[in-house]
Amino acid sequence: MELNNKTAFITGGASGLGLATAKKFVAAGANVFLYDLNAAALENAASNFGEKAKWQVGDVSDENAVRKAISAATEAYGTIHINVNSAGIGGAARTVGKDGPMPLEKFEHVVRVNLIGTFNVLRLCAEVMQTNDPQNQDQERGVVINVASIAAFDGQTGQAAYAASKGGIVAMTLPIARDLARRGVRIMTIAPGVFETPLLASAPDEVKEPLIAITQFPKRLGNPEEFADEVVHIVNCSYLNGEVIRLDAGIRMPAI
Repeated sequence: MELNNKTAFITGGASGLGLATAKKFVAAGANVFLYDLNAAALENAASNFGEKAKWQVGDVSDENAVRKAISAATEAYGTIHINVNSAGIGGAARTVGKDGPMPLEKFEHVVRVNLIGTFNVLRLCAEVMQTNDPQNQDQERGVVINVASIAAFDGQTGQAAYAASKGGIVAMTLPIARDLARRGVRIMTIAPGVFETPLLASAPDEVKEPLIAITQFPKRLGNPEEFADEVVHIVNCSYLNGEVIRLDAGIRMPAI
């Protein structure tokens, strides 16, 4: 699918991987609707894109809020062709620590935002996508791109909740591809390694340097623009469907 004159609904679009993707999309001629919890960051991001961007504050796991945002996107731009789900949270805690077992509500919260929130958004976007006119000779109507993590495969100590949430995103990729095939909608998942997002960029060297050391090549943190490049490639290559791509420079995370 070509990006020019298409509309993308991007969660986590106010910063990091989501914002980098929005910049690439707008540069390619697409409209973007940014959905995030940070109103100030959303307004600042959208101000750089002019009429090519709209935004709304909301929680990805809130069905009514997401429906409202999707309605606003379709009212502004007519439809949605692409959905990129980069919103997510962390939350490290050992299954049993010095203060006892991990609070169940902590595990539930991470899974609710990362996994249930991702599914909530993609299902509602796909509902809109299925009504699009075919966009190419393959009769393609939409593309969903989810963001997992290498923690889905290499979860570290204290990452049970996070790894479970991202592992769920990985596991549901193929069945959703099968569900949406008859609708002309593709789905792919990217599992990023360690990227220089605002959170990691502000971390001290003693945190970043060990991560860089176990990266195979190139020996550095990932650039959000490289993530965005991969998203653009997925949108453009219609034969990519139902698969997970590790974007991690060959890193394999140790237990701790």
